[in-house]
Amino acid sequence: MASAGRRPARRTPRSAALTTGAALALSSSLALADEAPPTQAEAPVSAQVDLTRDTQPAAAEEPGAAEAPPPAPYKKSLVLDATVGAIGFLGEFRKIAPPGPWMHLQLGYELLKWLMLFGEGELAFTDTSNRQAPPNTRAFPMFGFGGGARFTLRFTDRFGAYAQGSVGMMKADIATNALGILGFREAESLGVYVGGRLGVEWYQIDRHFALGLNAGVRSAQGFAKLGAGTDSPLALDGGASLRYAF
Repeated sequence: MASAGRRPARRTPRSAALTTGAALALSSSLALADEAPPTQAEAPVSAQVDLTRDTQPAAAEEPGAAEAPPPAPYKKSLVLDATVGAIGFLGEFRKIAPPGPWMHLQLGYELLKWLMLFGEGELAFTDTSNRQAPPNTRAFPMFGFGGGARFTLRFTDRFGAYAQGSVGMMKADIATNALGILGFREAESLGVYVGGRLGVEWYQIDRHFALGLNAGVRSAQGFAKLGAGTDSPLALDGGASLRYAF
């Protein structure tokens, strides 16, 4: 008996639909892959991004770009000079009053780079403790005012020295005859002084400011002891100063 042959499997409509969908999905994936943008390595040289640009050190500035500007040229102006220090006396008055705090203020105008005319005022404090023991000790202020001229020599743009002379009047501000009973009645009223001062200054980068040191000596005849023919009524003062040029 002859064997009957097998019939080929019949494809159903559902299986045909699945096969068609898979083919379409594969075609879409291949098309998207063809349209994908090139990678960093495949991109044109002009379109590549330098990923190390932000990590590279900044290029060195050109020589002279960071240099400080030149100092402002010197110009004549008003000058305010304030000094804080101490004052003491030689002669007979030192046996009455010890050295005390001293404040000095000076305002001038620079006619030339080396010449300034000025007016000055001062305030100081001392007492009679060198002669009178407590509770009889008297504390008192002293004040004075005057004017003069200063001559300045600038060695460099930053350093200079000066010498000045002045004349004025000063007194001890104390009750009447409080110094008179000690032999210094004239110190209770304004008396003439004549003196000189030497100083050095350190000019700052800002042309308005300067720091300095100074010391002065003057003859104050009002602080001479009455009846003492050999008395030398000299006052010595000195301190640190701050200068401001307008």
